[in-house]
Amino acid sequence: MLDLSRLRALHAVSVHGSVAGAAAALGYTPSAVSQQIAKLERETRTTLLERRGRGVALTEEARHLAETAQELLSIVERAETTLEERRGQPGGLLRVAAFASAARGLMPGALADLARRHPALDVRLTEVDPHLSVDLVARGVTDLAVAHDWDIAPLPAPEGVEQAVIGDDRCDLVVPQDHPFTRRAVIRRADLGGERWVCQPPGRVCHDWLMRTLRAAGFEPDIAHVAEENHTIVALVAAGLGVAVVPRLGTGALPPGAVAVPLEPGPVRRLYAVWRTGAARRPAITEAVRTLREHWAYAAPLPGDLPSVRGGAGAVRQ
Repeated sequence: MLDLSRLRALHAVSVHGSVAGAAAALGYTPSAVSQQIAKLERETRTTLLERRGRGVALTEEARHLAETAQELLSIVERAETTLEERRGQPGGLLRVAAFASAARGLMPGALADLARRHPALDVRLTEVDPHLSVDLVARGVTDLAVAHDWDIAPLPAPEGVEQAVIGDDRCDLVVPQDHPFTRRAVIRRADLGGERWVCQPPGRVCHDWLMRTLRAAGFEPDIAHVAEENHTIVALVAAGLGVAVVPRLGTGALPPGAVAVPLEPGPVRRLYAVWRTGAARRPAITEAVRTLREHWAYAAPLPGDLPSVRGGAGAVRQ
C-alpha cells in the first residue's frame, strides 16, 4: 500500500517544481522530502525523479502518480473536514500562505490569537508571492491563502475555490521630505509626470499598476530603482532617490526623510481569504477567516484614516 505522506511529498514537488520548494511548503527539510521520494520509488519500483542540471524533473510515471495523489489528498481532506465539523472545534493542521506585507503586517497577531484560542489547531505559515497562492490552494498544497488584487488585476477564481473579503489596503504616494508635493493639499495622477520612481520588479502587480496608470495619464514611467521589499523602497525614497506608491499594510513607520502625501484617486488593493470549496465547512477555515477580519481593523488603517501628510523623524504610520 502506498504511503500517503510520501504521495504528499511527490505532489508537492509536482506543484512547486523542486525538492526545495516542496520542502518549504510542507515544513520539511529538502533532505526529508528526498528521502520520502526515494522510499516511494522503492515502493513503486519506479523512477520518479530525474536529474536536470542542478534540479530535478518528474518522470511521466511520476506525473501520473502525482495526479492520483491529488485526488487521494482531496478525499482525505473531505474526511478530515467532516470529522472536525462533527467535533465543532478547530483542530489539526492548517497550512496558510500569505504575501510578504500581509505576512508581516497582519498574520503575526492573527496567528497568535488563533494559537491562544484554539490550542488543538496547528497553523503553519508560508510567505508566497500573491500570484501563486490561489493556485496553491486550488491544488491542495495550501489550505488557506491571504491574497490581494488591484483594479487592473482581479483575483483569479479557479473552479473549486471560494473567497471572502478581508479588507481594503490603501496605498500612499511616498516622497522625499523636501519634495514640492509635501506643500500641496492633493496630488493627482496628472501631476506625476517627470518623476523618478522606485518600485517592485516587472511582473509584480504594484509595478504593473504603476506602468499602466502613468501611461494612461500620458507619461512614460522613469523607473530609477527596483526593489522587492517595501522597506527597501521606502529607504530609497527617504534618501532622495525617487518617489514610490507604497501600501500601508506591513510598511510600518516611515523613516526620517520620507513623507506620505495624498494621491487622488488613491490606489487601493483588496485583500481576500481563499480556500477550497471542499473545506468550506471546516471550523479551522471559518475561524481563521473570522480572526483575519477581526485583526484587519487595526492591522492597517481604512481609507481616509491617514492624515494628508505624514513623515519625518516623528512619523508613525498606523
